[in-house]
Amino acid sequence: MAGARCKRRRSDPSPRSQRAASTATDHHDVEQISIGRVRLRAGTLYTALDRLRSDGLIEVDREEIVESRLRRYYRLTPTGAERLAEEAKRMRSNAHVAMSDWM
Repeated sequence: MAGARCKRRRSDPSPRSQRAASTATDHHDVEQISIGRVRLRAGTLYTALDRLRSDGLIEVDREEIVESRLRRYYRLTPTGAERLAEEAKRMRSNAHVAMSDWM
């Protein structure tokens, strides 16, 4: 496995949280998607993917061989989608509190 990236299909109407993500490209995509705010080493990425799988938050959607390399696609499980929504809500709340201190 070599890096991670969400393979977004512009015609795909499903919410981002339900789309399959691939580990086909490198971890530099995470930096690009986060506008430089997140930098991952490959080992960090795979450790996180392993933990998310063992916690039941993601699952393998499909696998394929591309240019003699395994490309594995992941998707959120229903539990993973719930946890993501909860975490996003928690982070919005924290941001709201932090911003109200500055206003």
